[in-house]
Order: sequence, then structure tokens, then C-alpha cells
Amino acid sequence: MAHVIAVAGKGGVGKTSLCGLLIQYLGQKGKGPILAVDADANSNLNEVLGVEVETTLGEVREEIERSEMDKNTPIPAGMSKADYAEIRFNNALVEDDDFDLLVMGRTQGKGCYCYVNGLLSAQLAKYQNHYPYMVVDNEAGMEHISRGVLPNMQTAILVSDCSRRGVQAVGRIAQLIKECDMRPNQVGLIINRAPGGELNEGTREEIEKQGLNLLGVVPQDETVYEYDCAGKPLVELPEDSPVKKALREIVDNLGL
Repeated sequence: MAHVIAVAGKGGVGKTSLCGLLIQYLGQKGKGPILAVDADANSNLNEVLGVEVETTLGEVREEIERSEMDKNTPIPAGMSKADYAEIRFNNALVEDDDFDLLVMGRTQGKGCYCYVNGLLSAQLAKYQNHYPYMVVDNEAGMEHISRGVLPNMQTAILVSDCSRRGVQAVGRIAQLIKECDMRPNQVGLIINRAPGGELNEGTREEIEKQGLNLLGVVPQDETVYEYDCAGKPLVELPEDSPVKKALREIVDNLGL
């Protein structure tokens, strides 16, 4: 069964960028194939990884739900809804050399999605058996894990910028993990975009106040900004990039 790594943080702190580089590094270490899951409502993990996405699990979920109500979108004759769902979910899997990607996509519309979510949960449970690692890019609320659509995690990596507000937001996510009884084996914090790769005393005080385990610090790097503006996948950053080097050290220390 896959070791599930959940990456979470509030918007705008570079969480998805670090998530994509984490996936790349695990692949380079021979830990693949990795199942990457973009569970953030603002889906853009594929852009970091440099792959195209044709359909999302959310779109498939709504398609199946509509088939119950709309005769113009029927499930093929002689095929059960569960079998059709499995085919369509498989179609949403984007395959690459070291990883495969699933995008959760849009949130649920009107109607009851309990049955379809159950099918999706069962399908993801099957996927777990085929990958050593599943890396999930979560939104701050970690909705898909807390609702049981995605499997529970063994490692939770929380990402913040170096502001006090950012660390406080991550502290709330850490508390949510406890309240939802998710029980990961390890929970740790990465501070991203730190000027010069250093933290000031105020940030360190807030980390201690929130009771967070600091895994490491990733420095601010203008090259990341330039790649983002040019629409270049961040996995194409030079191997000597200070961001890549810092993240690799953190991953190695985690023993992943």
C-alpha cells in the first residue's frame, strides 16, 4: 500500500510548487512510480509538473451523477454504473515516466454525491496498491481527506511563508488534522520563500508558539518567479537551484 504524503497550506505560499518538486525528487531517487493527486480546488499541479490534463475526477463524478437524471447522457447499455465509473476514472489518469497524475477538480454541485464518492474512494484505494508513494496537494481545509474520499496519510507536510500570519494558518491546519483524527505518523512544517534562507526571531517564536516541528527552510529564489511568469514547469529548474537543494535535504531528513 502506498505511503501517503499530504502537502497542505494556505493559498499563495508556494505549496503546489514544493509539492511538484517533491514528486520529481522522489522519482529521481527511484521511488516511483508515484501517484500524484491534485486535491486543491485551484488545480495547477500539472503546470508545475509540465503535463496536460484532459479531464478531472470532479468532471467524471458530475457526469455520472447527471446520467441518473438526464437521458441524453446515459451509461452504455449492459454496463453497470460502477464499471462505467472505473473506466472513466482510469481515463482521468495522466501517465508520465516517474509519476501518474489525478486531478480532483471542481467541487460538488447540486445533488447527492455519496454513491459516486464511494466509487471514487474505492478506485483510489485500488490505486494505492500499485504505487509506493501517493503525494496529495491539498487545499487548506484538507476536505478530501477529512471526508474520506482520499485515503488517510502517513506524512503531513505543512507549507507556510515566513510571515506570522502564514505560520498561524498552518497551525490551524495542524489542529484540524488532530480534530479530524487523521493520525499521520509525522507532521512537519516547511517555511518557503525565506529571504536568504533565514528566519527572523519573530517567525521562530510563532513556530514554537504553534507547537510546529520545523522540517526546514526553502529560500526565496527569483528564478522560480521567472519560470512562473514564463509559463515554464518548475520541475525544469536547474539541478543546482537553491530551492531544489533545500527541498532535497528536507526529503532526505524525513527518510522518504
